[in-house]
Amino acid sequence: MSSVWLTKTQTKQRIEKLRSEINYHRHLYHVRDRQEISDAALDSLKKELEKLEEQFPEFIRSDSPTQRVGGRALKEFKKIRHRVPMLSFNDVFSQEELAAWIERVEKLASSVLKKGFFAELKIDGLAVSLEYERGIFSRGSTRGDGVVGEDVTLNLKTVEAIPLQLRTRDEAAKDLRTRGFEKLAVRIAKGLPQHIEVRGEVFLGKKEFAAINQEQKKKGLTAYANPRNVAAGSVRQLDQKITASRRLDSFAYDLVTDLGQKTHEETHALLTALGFKTNPHNQKCDSQKDILLFHERWGARREKLPYEIDGIVVIVNDSRALGRLGVVGKAPRGVIAFKFSLKEAETIVEKIHIYVGRTGTLTPVAQLRPVGIGGVTVTHATLHNFDQLAKLDVRVGDTVIVGRAGDVIPQITKVFTGLRPKGAKQFTPPRHCPVCKTPVKKKGVFIRCLNKNCPALRREHLYHFASKSAFDITGLGPETVDKLVDAGLVKDIADFFTLTSDNVVELEGFAEISAKKLVSAIHTKKQIPLERLIQAFGILHVGEETALVLTKHFGSLEKLSHASEEELRKLSDIGLVVAASITKWFQNPASRKLLEKLQRVGIKSIAPQISKRTQILLGKTIAFTGELTSMTRDRAKQLARDLGADVSESISRKTSFVVAGVNPGTKYDHAKKLGVTILSEAQFRKRISLKE
Repeated sequence: MSSVWLTKTQTKQRIEKLRSEINYHRHLYHVRDRQEISDAALDSLKKELEKLEEQFPEFIRSDSPTQRVGGRALKEFKKIRHRVPMLSFNDVFSQEELAAWIERVEKLASSVLKKGFFAELKIDGLAVSLEYERGIFSRGSTRGDGVVGEDVTLNLKTVEAIPLQLRTRDEAAKDLRTRGFEKLAVRIAKGLPQHIEVRGEVFLGKKEFAAINQEQKKKGLTAYANPRNVAAGSVRQLDQKITASRRLDSFAYDLVTDLGQKTHEETHALLTALGFKTNPHNQKCDSQKDILLFHERWGARREKLPYEIDGIVVIVNDSRALGRLGVVGKAPRGVIAFKFSLKEAETIVEKIHIYVGRTGTLTPVAQLRPVGIGGVTVTHATLHNFDQLAKLDVRVGDTVIVGRAGDVIPQITKVFTGLRPKGAKQFTPPRHCPVCKTPVKKKGVFIRCLNKNCPALRREHLYHFASKSAFDITGLGPETVDKLVDAGLVKDIADFFTLTSDNVVELEGFAEISAKKLVSAIHTKKQIPLERLIQAFGILHVGEETALVLTKHFGSLEKLSHASEEELRKLSDIGLVVAASITKWFQNPASRKLLEKLQRVGIKSIAPQISKRTQILLGKTIAFTGELTSMTRDRAKQLARDLGADVSESISRKTSFVVAGVNPGTKYDHAKKLGVTILSEAQFRKRISLKE
């Protein structure tokens, strides 16, 4: 959020509101082990506050969330003052921000590039300090506010990954020699200091988290929101037996004590040699390119890990350079958290529009101040329906959290009423269609325009006709459709096939060559698979899968057009409502007129082809979620269908398996709850005998 939008007085007011909102959520997160918004959402609020304070340093206060690291210590535990503060890291979310950070540290410490960087997976857990006296675990504490933490020694002793006794100097030296760290081995062989302090992360694995939530469900209790909250709550249990039952895990990531390490890579070697569990995926990176490859690789593989990560940590490998870089605010200059693309971000609602769909349904859509989420700039978010709009109480001017995950379109998930501007009014559902002014009717949660001749419905139907799921015509997007409609050249889908280049060239933005290309692209689609033609009609309740069911059963448009409701209801996945909608469409005089017109302009449907490949997926019902990397989602669906499978857009206990790509959506979570088998993209390819 840029201060360009605000006056200096407004900026000060917004900073104060942001501080209050962040402090509230930080208290819930760090002290109460509860969470109302995601980490990504809180990060987004903090990032805006940091930028505003950077632009207006005169408004920075010592009690600002940007000037502290964590929450306050709980009263039930003894307070521990850290010998060396436990700092947090500044975040970056893009390649450009990473490059800017590298440029800054190089200017301040020219030797940075000589020894490169060290990259670690950023575990979503609880940071702890582990202290050893004469090799024996003596004290463990939480981060707390970075300066004062909580003594949780007894609880941390229950974590098996944390050694109660360090390995001897001879054992550690032997381990270091084996792995090629001869100088360190010589140093350690001379003896270990009396006091050693290590920093690490305590976390809960995905399997353990699922098991705990299963127990919660059996007891009729609310499921926990995420593994991080359970780990934090477990470490802070007064009864260590409860902590032990949670089967927590831990990775060590830093060594506060000087044992002769010259690089962070050597720090990890020492930690392993002393008996600590370190993450085996962490690695040295010689360049920015190596860092980006590491970030990309684990961003794609994160779902396969047995624990949660939300990014990577990049550290200047040279320990002396890291020390010279020092600390800015409450974060070390030489360390950065390179987060994965946000699935959520904060922005402001600028307007609320009403979108009229091709079935007449009115949908409220929020126009947003542009914000980057998951590598995409988001400017609009659906509010689904007016009941949902009322439930969220979204108003123009509101600060909101927008979510975008997997195959889910952007939507508002949270409204910060504490940041709401004065005078913001509730949105009133319309009584008339915003396009044709016809009175609307509410049915269930939906409000619909009942005017079949509504210009909005006609345009949406024409947009749908040219879309990928229907005729898939290159160059015929909504903007071009609008020009053709406004010029009076197109009134229904058949009119597209009467266009000539002489017609099109008269439109704004078209020249002779581009006009000929568009007309040619339209005419190459005169022969179309039957299921796509059915899709193009825009029949209410008939989507991609229903169109395929109809195609497989009837084989021709002629047979389908004469089907009775009774015959349709006998088909799988077609109930009373869908059957009635199909027969009503084909019996409508306007539809019959359109079919005759399509026939006159030369549209022919292609009968379904029987696949020559073995029907290895015959009888299977499959769903897809997330982004596939080796093929498009449409290609994967077609492969599954060719092999005999039914592809579903929803998950049920009847689903045979779900194929999950990168950043899967809600289908993935639903499948896990139902116990449906989940395959990775590679497993799916192997199952259908596709080579990598």
